[in-house]
Amino acid sequence: MPHVITQSCCNDGSCVFACPVNCIHPSPDEPGFATTEMLYIDPVACVDCGACVSACPVGAIAPDSRLDIKQLPFVEINASFYPKRPADEKLPPTSKLAPVLPAAEVHARRRPLTVAVVGSGPAAMYAADELLTQHGVRVNVFEKLPTPYGLVRAGVAPDHQNTKKVTRFFDRVARHRHFRFYLNVEVGRHLSHADLLAHHHAVLYALGAPDDRRLDVDGMGLPGTATATELVAWINGHPDFTDLPVDLSHERMVIVGNGNVALDVARVLTADPDDLARTDIADHALAALRGSAVREVVIAARRGPAHSAFTLPELIGLTETSEVVLDADDRKLVEADLATASDALIGQKLEILRGLGDSSLAGTGRPRIRLAYQRTPQRVLGEQRATGVEFSVTGTDEACRIDAGLVLTSIGYRGKQIRDLPFDGSAAVVPNEQGRVVDPDSRGPIAGAYVAGWIKRGPTGFIGTNKSCSLQTVHALVADFNAGALTDPVGKRDALDELVHTRQPDVVDSAGWGAIDEAEIARGADDGRPRNKFTDVADMLAAAATAQPAPRRRLLARLLG
Repeated sequence: MPHVITQSCCNDGSCVFACPVNCIHPSPDEPGFATTEMLYIDPVACVDCGACVSACPVGAIAPDSRLDIKQLPFVEINASFYPKRPADEKLPPTSKLAPVLPAAEVHARRRPLTVAVVGSGPAAMYAADELLTQHGVRVNVFEKLPTPYGLVRAGVAPDHQNTKKVTRFFDRVARHRHFRFYLNVEVGRHLSHADLLAHHHAVLYALGAPDDRRLDVDGMGLPGTATATELVAWINGHPDFTDLPVDLSHERMVIVGNGNVALDVARVLTADPDDLARTDIADHALAALRGSAVREVVIAARRGPAHSAFTLPELIGLTETSEVVLDADDRKLVEADLATASDALIGQKLEILRGLGDSSLAGTGRPRIRLAYQRTPQRVLGEQRATGVEFSVTGTDEACRIDAGLVLTSIGYRGKQIRDLPFDGSAAVVPNEQGRVVDPDSRGPIAGAYVAGWIKRGPTGFIGTNKSCSLQTVHALVADFNAGALTDPVGKRDALDELVHTRQPDVVDSAGWGAIDEAEIARGADDGRPRNKFTDVADMLAAAATAQPAPRRRLLARLLG
C-alpha cells in the first residue's frame, strides 16, 4: 500500500525530510527540485510508514487505497517518475539533503541574533521558521496589510482550500515566543531600512513579485481589461482590489496566457456559485458570480500544446471539475505534438488534452473553458471598452478574432524595487548571491541585507519551493553572524515597539491578527464556510482592536493614564 502525492502538493519538501528511506524525489538538494511541477513517491521504495502524511502541511499525501476517483491518476504519475525495476528491489538513498543549519553562536558581550523579516508570505514564514529553530534567535515580521500570509491568503483560488492549509504551519511558527508580528506597517513608508537595521542584526526581504508583466498591445487599459492576478485578488477579498471593475455581463471572456493562474481564474469563473459558497471567496465576488452571464472562458496561448505553461496536477484538477474543450484545429496541434513528444511529463499532458471535448458539440449547459493555441495577441478591440482580441496565428500572417467582454492577461510577474536596495531592472530581482544582497557594481555583499523568495530568484516555483530558497538565505545570514560580519543593533528591544507605535499607531500585533482570524472564522461558521474574510482595512482594524493588549502595552497605558 504505497503512499501517493496528489495534486495539492505544495513542494515545500517537508515530506522529503520526514521520509526515513528517502523515497520522495526530487529532494531540495537535487537539480530538478526548483523547477519540478510536484514531488513523487517511489512506489517500490516506499515502506508505508506514513511519516510523510504527518509532515505534509496541505494534506496532499494518502495511501493508494484511500484515494478518491479524482486522485487515481496520481498513482501512475508518481510511479512514472521512477525507472522500471523488479518489485522486490529497493533503491538505496541517493540524496544527501540540505546541510544542517549552523547554530547562531552568541559570543561574549554579543546580543542574540535578531532579524527583521519584511513580508509575511511563504518565503518570509519559512525563513522565520528556520531562524527560530536556533536557541535565542528573535524574529520580527513586518507586513503592510493587517493580515499575514501573502499570496496564500490572497492568491490561492478559494476552491483550493487544501493548499491554504499551509497557513496552519505558519500559525505554529507565529506562536513561537520569540516571534512578533508588526502588521499594517509598511517598510519604506512607516519605517526605513536604516530604522530596521538599527534594531536588528539583519533585514531579510521576502516581498515576492507583486507586479504583473503587462501585455504591450494597443487597447490594453480599456475598461474591460485587467490581469488574472488582479482578478484572483478581487475574488479573494484583497483590500486593494475590492473595487476592481469586473464586468461579467458578457457571454465570453478571454485570458491571454495559460499558466496555473489562468486555469484558476477560468475554473472559478465557470464554477457553480453554490459550490464556491462553501469556500472563503469574498462576498462581493460570490454575488457577482451568481449574476454572471459568462458562458465561455477562452484561454489563449502563443505557443503549441507541448509548451503549455500549466502543470499536470492543475490540468487534471481542471478537467475533473470543469467542462474543457478544444477546437478542431487545436486538436490537430495536440495530435502533432503527441506524435513527437519524448518527455514523459509532456506526453501525459498531451494525452489529457487529446481526451478533451469537441467545442463544436453541444455541451452540458454549464459554462465551459476552451483552450486555444498558437494565438499571438495583436490588439484589444473596442473603443469605449474591450469587445474582443485580435490575434495572429503564431508564426504566420493569418489573423483571427475572438469576441469577448472581458480580457485578462496572465503572462507572468515582476519584482518591484525596494527602497534603499539595489535592483536589477531586467531580471526584476534584487541582485544577490545565495540570498546576500550585493552591490551591482562591486558584487560585494551589502552588510545586513538579505532576500528570499521571488524577489531573490524571480517568479518561479510553487509555495513550498520557498522553503529551500529561504533555507539557503538563512544559512548565509547565520554564517555571516557567526563570522562577525553583522553589526549588533544599537536600539534596545523595547525601543523598536515604541518606534513602530509612534510611526504607525494602528499597528496590528499577533493578538490583533488572532482576533481578526477568529472573527472571520466565526463569520463564516453560520454559512458552513471556512471563513468570511474582511475586505476593508477599517473592518480588520476594528476586529483587531477587540484583542487584549499585550502586557507591555497595558503597562504603557497605565503609565500614560
